[in-house]
Amino acid sequence: MIQVDMPAAIRTGFGKGASRQLRMKKQTPAVLYSGGKEALALQFDAGELFKNLLFIHGRNAVVSLAIEGDDQEKRYVLVKAIQKNPVTDMPVHVDFYEIELDKAIEFNVPLNVTGVAKGVDLGGYLVVSRKSVKIKGCPLDIPDSFDADITELDRGDNGLTLGDLTIPESCDMLDDSAIVFASVS
Repeated sequence: MIQVDMPAAIRTGFGKGASRQLRMKKQTPAVLYSGGKEALALQFDAGELFKNLLFIHGRNAVVSLAIEGDDQEKRYVLVKAIQKNPVTDMPVHVDFYEIELDKAIEFNVPLNVTGVAKGVDLGGYLVVSRKSVKIKGCPLDIPDSFDADITELDRGDNGLTLGDLTIPESCDMLDDSAIVFASVS
């Protein structure tokens, strides 16, 4: 899993007006939710936040927040929601969710098919029915994606199942391993 370090500061102003003032100063408001604890209002440098969010876009990533003025040295979080300006595509607000690195969490991990199937060369059609698989494990043990080689698939074969994927031993697959995710018809 990808790890990204981000600096942040505790935000003191609240509401629409305070958020606008922050954005005019090239800052982005955010909220950190901590599962039962009180939410923590944060602010980020807009350019740095945009660059980091662009890097982790569409991927499972653990973000290490170093919050200026916080009692903890680092907090480990996941990005839960990003509100963007529809014209500039810049983040307007971000929601983070604090996690513990030693507790198992559910993740959707992308499936990537690689190669060209034999059956496709012979006139068949590749059918990919799944784009991701549900995995449960500690955040740092979760892979960024699963790659499946389809070069040996032929027309009429049973196809590749989720059970054919190599899952790390410290993780559990939550989907049925008998599900076929790639076949040639």
